Amino acid sequence: LKRVKWWCTVAVNIIFVVSGHIAGTLLLRLYFQNGGNKIWMGSLVCAIGFPVMLIPYLFLLCRSSSSSSHSPPPYSLPLLATMYLILGAVYAAANTLATVGLSYLSASTFALILTSQLGFISLFFLFINRKKMTVLVVNSVVILALSSSLLGVDSSSANPSGVSRRKYLIGVFSSLGCSALYALYFSLAQVTFERVRNRQTYISMMELWIWTSVVATLLTLIGFFASGQWRTITGEMDNFTSGRVSYAMTIVWCSISWQVSNVGQIGLVFIVSSLFSDVIGIFSLAVIPIAAVIFFHDKMDGLKIIAMLLAFWGTFSYIYQHYIDDVKARK
Repeated sequence: LKRVKWWCTVAVNIIFVVSGHIAGTLLLRLYFQNGGNKIWMGSLVCAIGFPVMLIPYLFLLCRSSSSSSHSPPPYSLPLLATMYLILGAVYAAANTLATVGLSYLSASTFALILTSQLGFISLFFLFINRKKMTVLVVNSVVILALSSSLLGVDSSSANPSGVSRRKYLIGVFSSLGCSALYALYFSLAQVTFERVRNRQTYISMMELWIWTSVVATLLTLIGFFASGQWRTITGEMDNFTSGRVSYAMTIVWCSISWQVSNVGQIGLVFIVSSLFSDVIGIFSLAVIPIAAVIFFHDKMDGLKIIAMLLAFWGTFSYIYQHYIDDVKARK
């Protein structure tokens, strides 16, 4: 029964990650496709929706306080605050680079490039989290690296209309940088759970996400106001292709979608590991091109299809390794 409960919890978090990732990416791309052009606004919607998470957090906190006695926290508050600041800064930078990538690339190309995230997190997993790499995990890393690198070979069919070769390359390298920073974020999140908090609970998971989102939101707001982009928000809403109401709904639902996705990923870090969490995130990225073809009519040439198949192969390779580890642990 305990194992069934564990797998059910993992399944719920996987659904959060996949659905939130797909919706958030497509809505952010919709923002740019319909006339949005503010990088800081796109970055802001990835973090500013954190108040939505206060409702379940306060509910869990009330239940915990009523069933446990008060005791001093088993961690250093200054060290924990420092980790929150670092995580918030990394997350804000990753969101900004992701927004640059989505502004110059189609949703399918952006998603497939981000499958390289597993390669980055595997390195962080090895050097920061001190975890061993198996043959199947190395295989999945190599396959996913090949998948993302294929898209840099020929950009002629991958460029959105009006995007030059130079902007396309900026989008590619921004997406790769975003991929590396997201990987670093989840690896540091696991370090925070294991070595700083010393107590892994859902409350600590929610606190980590809320506080890092607060830091990321404040840093992004500084860039937003310093750049002067806030002065032309009204004009952007008026010029949005589908109208002001659609503009507001796109921003709101995009923000909520990223919250759902990120809470699911942090939950998988807490329940399983940062590498498993990132693999599920990459699986959702491999599904996004299919959704982009359906909703945005993105072109799917032979190169993209091969890259997508490689992404699925690399993802399931690691999932199979995790299944083998689980069988050995049960024996």
